[in-house]
Amino acid sequence: MKRRNFLLTSMAGAATAALAPSTVLASCAPKKDGKKANATPLNLCFQEGIALGANLQEKLDYCESLGVTGFEVGGRGLAGRVDEINNALKGRNVRMAAICAGFDGFILAEDGQKDEFDRTMREIIEAAGKINSCGVIMVPAFNGQKPCRPHTMDTRNYLCEQLHELGEFAVQCGTTVILEPLNRGECFYMRLVADAAAIARDADSKGVKCMGDFWHMQEETSDYAAFMAAGTEYLQHVHIASRGRRKTPGEDGEKDNYREGFRALKELGYPGFVSFECGCEGDPKIVLPAAVELLRKQWEEA
Repeated sequence: MKRRNFLLTSMAGAATAALAPSTVLASCAPKKDGKKANATPLNLCFQEGIALGANLQEKLDYCESLGVTGFEVGGRGLAGRVDEINNALKGRNVRMAAICAGFDGFILAEDGQKDEFDRTMREIIEAAGKINSCGVIMVPAFNGQKPCRPHTMDTRNYLCEQLHELGEFAVQCGTTVILEPLNRGECFYMRLVADAAAIARDADSKGVKCMGDFWHMQEETSDYAAFMAAGTEYLQHVHIASRGRRKTPGEDGEKDNYREGFRALKELGYPGFVSFECGCEGDPKIVLPAAVELLRKQWEEA
């Protein structure tokens, strides 16, 4: 009887809803919470080879002229550039962002290349700390790098152990190691942002983080989910390029839609940089300012 009464009551409620005026139904809709628009800023960054200018000072001038507040350099020879970079950044509205690789060898090598990696990577990490960089970007192994450890659980465990040591060294230097997942055409080992975040977690060091790259994130089913998988604890840096040919954002037209990923970054309150890592087909004097405007527009829309 109780079940019969429940069903009769439910049917009566459904009938009432069907006959109810739209004003009554509207009152059942979720109410807006009145929160202000997300105030997370978009911090754009240029790699050194993208910023226009004949020298470092001119490149930083160019960044400032567009309101670009980050600068990303390569790691090769970085130790010899510490004073140059620190002096150039004094009094500017531009900060050092991530360091893009530049080491020799690779961490999963089975020969002397591993020793070369350890030596050169630590040199770059130490220099990165001296210029207040947020971290040094690395890929465990590119396709074609040999001899390489096999793709097994033992290799993953080994990688996490090695990253723990490297991450602890990075913490001592005041910076981090940033794992970059790539598309399958470039890297067999780590293709998804969630994979990189999980490895960073299992490395068990505050000095091991990860990043996302909108070009490589074609591997993802969702830009939003990819960034959310890393979350605030592990997401340290972001790269961006056009989504068809890896040119400047906007040069691939409608394909260059970053709103879904931007929405995740805004919801996370992501404080880091979105850095241009891309080619340029058109006139950079025209294309780069247009790209900056496009990304700011999509950030507001996200």
